[in-house]
Amino acid sequence: MSLLFKHLRVHQVFGANTDVGKTILTSALVRASANSGNVYYLKPVSTGPPGTADIEHIQRYAGTHKDRVHTHCLYQYQEPVSPHLAARLAWESKNTVIPTDETVVNSISHHVRQCASRTIIPAHMYVETAGGVHSPTLSGTTQLDAYRPLLLPTVLVGDYKLGGISSSISAYESLLMRGFTVDAILLFRDEYYRNWEYLQPYFADKGIKTFALSAPPALLPDPTENQQSTEAYYQSLVSEEGIAGTMEHLDACHTSRLEDLESMPKRTLDTIWWPFVQHQHFQKESDVKVIDSAYSDFFSILSQPKNSTDSILQPQLDGSASWWTQAFGHAHPAITQAAARASGRYGHVMFPRATHRPALQLAERLVNEGPGKGWASRAFYSDDGSTAMEVALKMALRAYTTRHGLDAIDRKDVGILGLKGSYHGDTIGAMNACEEGVYTCEWHNAKGFWLDSPTVGIKDGKVTITVPRSFGSAAAPKDLQSGDLSWTYNVESRLDSPLATVYRTHVQNTLDKLKRAGTKLGALVLEPLVLGAGGMLFVDPLFQRILIDTVRASQSDAPSNSWSGLPVIFDEVFVGLYRIGMETTTSILGVNPDISVNAKILTGGLVPLAVTLASDAIFQAFWSESKADSLLHGHSYTAHAVGCEVANESLRIIDSLRDSEEWKEAQGRWRYAGEKGRVWSFWDPLFVSTLSGLESVEEAMTLGTVLAVKFKDSNAGYVSQSAETMLSGIEHTQGGQAGFSSAPGGAPFGVHYRTLGNVAYFMTSLNTSSAVLRELEDKIWTTLAPPEVAKD
Repeated sequence: MSLLFKHLRVHQVFGANTDVGKTILTSALVRASANSGNVYYLKPVSTGPPGTADIEHIQRYAGTHKDRVHTHCLYQYQEPVSPHLAARLAWESKNTVIPTDETVVNSISHHVRQCASRTIIPAHMYVETAGGVHSPTLSGTTQLDAYRPLLLPTVLVGDYKLGGISSSISAYESLLMRGFTVDAILLFRDEYYRNWEYLQPYFADKGIKTFALSAPPALLPDPTENQQSTEAYYQSLVSEEGIAGTMEHLDACHTSRLEDLESMPKRTLDTIWWPFVQHQHFQKESDVKVIDSAYSDFFSILSQPKNSTDSILQPQLDGSASWWTQAFGHAHPAITQAAARASGRYGHVMFPRATHRPALQLAERLVNEGPGKGWASRAFYSDDGSTAMEVALKMALRAYTTRHGLDAIDRKDVGILGLKGSYHGDTIGAMNACEEGVYTCEWHNAKGFWLDSPTVGIKDGKVTITVPRSFGSAAAPKDLQSGDLSWTYNVESRLDSPLATVYRTHVQNTLDKLKRAGTKLGALVLEPLVLGAGGMLFVDPLFQRILIDTVRASQSDAPSNSWSGLPVIFDEVFVGLYRIGMETTTSILGVNPDISVNAKILTGGLVPLAVTLASDAIFQAFWSESKADSLLHGHSYTAHAVGCEVANESLRIIDSLRDSEEWKEAQGRWRYAGEKGRVWSFWDPLFVSTLSGLESVEEAMTLGTVLAVKFKDSNAGYVSQSAETMLSGIEHTQGGQAGFSSAPGGAPFGVHYRTLGNVAYFMTSLNTSSAVLRELEDKIWTTLAPPEVAKD
């Protein structure tokens, strides 16, 4: 991940194009740095004969302090062509291995850290890239994407030739879109094209300093004379005000970056009000997690290094997928470009009686091919899951009250039927659709009834269904402990089981009691399969299926092709779009909702957007001559083009992942473990099974990207600290087995995780590598298992 050292100022040098003088200007920076102390130069990839390599040029013109200049090249290829072609030619002729981007980045990171370890007084380092910003690396990836995990502060060498204004601006914008910090732009002062005269004010307006420097002399045919001429040029160049100004500016940027990061904890405690945090317990600066950047599955956080030569930025795994939003890791270039594409074309445009391609394409995809396939006819946009659930509730309650002809007074008393432990968001209406609890507020007015839920978990390696005592009759032992997730989630085959009879009787008796008590219910609202914020409760899918069937059969006055009993809402904000291994939970439950909600993964974790899908029968409940009967709900940013375009890109990426080798490998592990492909997880089945047998663990459970671990605790509940206590050691930086680390840059990493009382959960992205997952499993096991067990 990002590297930042107190005593070693590191800058990566990119070029706006090939042949813009990148090595010449880097040589000048190296030479100027050597005048004040040690300087390190790294050329990750070099092509061409060694005698003509950039590293030779740096050494030859290092000046009078050559002993202070330390140069190194990681990968040298003979052919003077693009790196990707040079590597391929070497592979074809000598059968050499072509290094992956990960290998190159890890090699750079390792070398930079080695240089930092030798530095106890201020020193400088320059990492020079090859060609332009988008020139390919050895693997063929563009340099910007390949080097993004390191996110080193950047010096951009602009193009001084014809067309150089355009290429310099384009290179800068490409760097900016990938999160790079451009500290300075250098270019030659060509007196004919005079590009610097345009670029200096252009970049100054963006807060970027541009330094114009003397162009090099023409090459001389005599090698000795040419070297003397070049040496004289460097002596003159280093003495120029531009180089001196550049050095002073880069040093100032480095100092400012350090001061800003180190001051952020105190400034945060003075001004920020965090969500879901009791501030009284977190008043020390060390309690504040400063996230400098994020890439893939990792944060780059401010740390207090043990040694002054260590990076003050360390990787930490985003073990909660940033509150369940991350789908493909942070800073995915395709997602970022989608946002920029829509932002540049539309910005934001109002939506009533309008349309635009991103919103229309997304609606068509979700309704015709996605979660709404086969039942939904309309897509309504809002900004997050909570507000999308408010929309769903308005839809369902209007449909119910209109069909039953309830007057304005009676409509106020209609509530919902749901499950205990449900959570649908923090807006007041979404709160009122849940029983009173820790997430509600003073205006909370619980409207409805909530049933206990049977849950699924793995205890001592066996899949177990736990039925609440409120259900009365006990189920047959074989139904309670199956040892097989595939059987548990094969709902159709369980509909005639003894446990199904228990569920059916309990639900029907409950509905009868509510009816006798005069309780008015207007909708069934479910988080299908998993109650997320309620404690990562994996509800027995058979129970939810029977609940839906029973509710729908409770009234027979439904017109054809319409909802019956109560409109059914699926809150799939958390579980939808493959978070738990399936696009939609209808594939497991075997029934469709009348209304469903999707968010979070929908936009790959980049921007807020939610969609409420509805059947035509629900839509028709708002069809009227009167505008007052329309769905009077909306947001200023309804169907904002940026969110819709990002969602379209996210769905395209998901389509490609479904056939990826990583998914096939994960699914194969569960088939090997005895499952038949109905449900699966990215987590290893043997790891989950063994984890569930630890003395401190009551049960573990997994589907898709999610792993939940419930700890034994006599005071279980949301306010319990047991999960946080049990896992506290995993948050700090740890090395992997034999020093291996799967974090970008190969550095040891800690794990950021979230707890819900005595339940801890971990969550991956949809494209988290198996290497990261296996290392995370190792860290969890090492943290929780007793020492004598962990060794095994």
